[in-house]
Amino acid sequence: MSHLERLAQIRAAMKSQGIDAYIIPSSDPHISEYLPERYKCIAWVSGFTGSAGTLVITQDFAGLWTDARYFVQANEQLAGTGFELVKLKTQGAAEYADWLSEQLEEGAQVAFDGNLASLLVAHTVKSILEPLQIKVNGHVDLLSAIWNDRPELPQVKAFLLDESTTGQSTTSKLAAVRQILAKARVESHFISSLDDVAWLLNIRGQDVPCNPVVLSFVYLSQDKAILFIADGKLSPEDIAILNSQGVEIADYEAALEFVKNIDTASIVIDPKRTCFAIYDSIPSSVKIVEKINPSTSLKAIKNEVEINHIRQTMINDGVAMTKFFKWLEEAIGQEELSEISIAEKLQGFRAEQDGFVDVSFSTIAGYLDHGALPHYHATEQSNYTLKPEGLLLVDSGGQYKTGTTDITRVISLGNITQEEKDDYTIVLKGTIEGSQAIFPVGSKGYQIDAITRRPIWATLRNYGHGTGHGIGFFLNVHEGPHVFNPTPTDIAIEEGMITSIEPGLYREGKHGIRIENLVLAKKHDNSIFGDFMNFETLTICYIDTDLVNKDLLGQEHIDWLNDYNQFVFDKLSPHLTTAEASWLANKTKAI
Repeated sequence: MSHLERLAQIRAAMKSQGIDAYIIPSSDPHISEYLPERYKCIAWVSGFTGSAGTLVITQDFAGLWTDARYFVQANEQLAGTGFELVKLKTQGAAEYADWLSEQLEEGAQVAFDGNLASLLVAHTVKSILEPLQIKVNGHVDLLSAIWNDRPELPQVKAFLLDESTTGQSTTSKLAAVRQILAKARVESHFISSLDDVAWLLNIRGQDVPCNPVVLSFVYLSQDKAILFIADGKLSPEDIAILNSQGVEIADYEAALEFVKNIDTASIVIDPKRTCFAIYDSIPSSVKIVEKINPSTSLKAIKNEVEINHIRQTMINDGVAMTKFFKWLEEAIGQEELSEISIAEKLQGFRAEQDGFVDVSFSTIAGYLDHGALPHYHATEQSNYTLKPEGLLLVDSGGQYKTGTTDITRVISLGNITQEEKDDYTIVLKGTIEGSQAIFPVGSKGYQIDAITRRPIWATLRNYGHGTGHGIGFFLNVHEGPHVFNPTPTDIAIEEGMITSIEPGLYREGKHGIRIENLVLAKKHDNSIFGDFMNFETLTICYIDTDLVNKDLLGQEHIDWLNDYNQFVFDKLSPHLTTAEASWLANKTKAI
């Protein structure tokens, strides 16, 4: 069945049920960023495979609302499907709801599957449309009836992590969340987000590509903890361990029925991480408190055991990156290389490292103008062959049992222009200024964002994405609640948070540059003016100096770069062959 045929069947179902517009979000019942195959609804309906977007279907229009990261990809993938790209002005905004408010008459009906829409999205759609006397039904699944070969939910086994890896027991984590609930005077809590469940119960799985999580829900009160998980996912030994920690096991499919009959006076749910179907099933007698999952804030602050594991993981990842870049430099021009083949090669180098499980996201290998697409992912149709000229951007990461990595480097393949050197140097300057920032306790992410952008703004350059995101411990590569972006927030940077610093510059049709390290927030010092923090750079991989225009750097930037590259050599050389160490010594020479 073609995408046009699928669209026609959806429209026929809409017509028979009196639905004027149907919304399909990119999500699952856990409001995940990365989805199991069963919930890749947008890809099945329209052919678009990006990780962010919303389809809206009426009888005379079908559109994909997505942001600038995916404009080029969407235009390619939507060709001939019956869907058109609608460019979002604000990333993540429900602008399609405003469009529907202009298109639909009073009395029209809009529908969506509440298992795929977050409570926040549902609230937004309803708040815009219902005052206009447009009906909104959040309990309509039009896809299951026509998706005949829909994939089943994954059956891969889950497993528990030992406290020697996590640094904190499940019992301790449950107590910490219960303490927060008691302080807020709320009786219970329902958790849908997979990374929160994984952190809370020290459980990991392989149900979602790139994220080591398992499909599950958790209900928590002061005297009860229930894990809803598919039968057979856990070994009898792991079940016994969880039982001993006060966690009951129930079937995954029983979660919704449990919520419908929940016996509690009040419950916390996270509106951004809970689907509308769960929210709407909670009895009217229960007071619903909408706030961020307590575990989200707790897991953002890494403990000393996690931090020490991550430091070692960064050495392993740095060894893989060094081997990869040495291989690439020697292979370019000698054998046929492509964006896809080098991504596979890099994964192979990571797979040789202790504790490697998977990549933490699909590698972005952007050659020439593809580097200007921040979330580019090569396909067979777009795949470039590499030549000994131009810039190559590689944004990649690994999932190890002792940590998660995310790193971006840009290297020269030959014949670089002055513009490319200047752009590279300006981005590097931003990375350095963000990395060496000293800031008062209580500072927010938007302040670090501005510090990082300052040298880039000074040249009248800018970039359209955030400066940094939180990252999990052998968990999601994008982890909240903290971010470094221009949006004002009340989330302070706290000791133990790990965040990326990744400024960039993108010249459409020419080249893209992004230099990314992960940093750990730490106590720095104090004075009569208060306590101050700074960052420890965790990522261990050389920063290419061939592209640097020293005239654009101050001495403090040159000193930082030289010190960093020396640190990289000192940490990695004991783990390399003589030839690899010699190659790295040349790459890390002071400028």
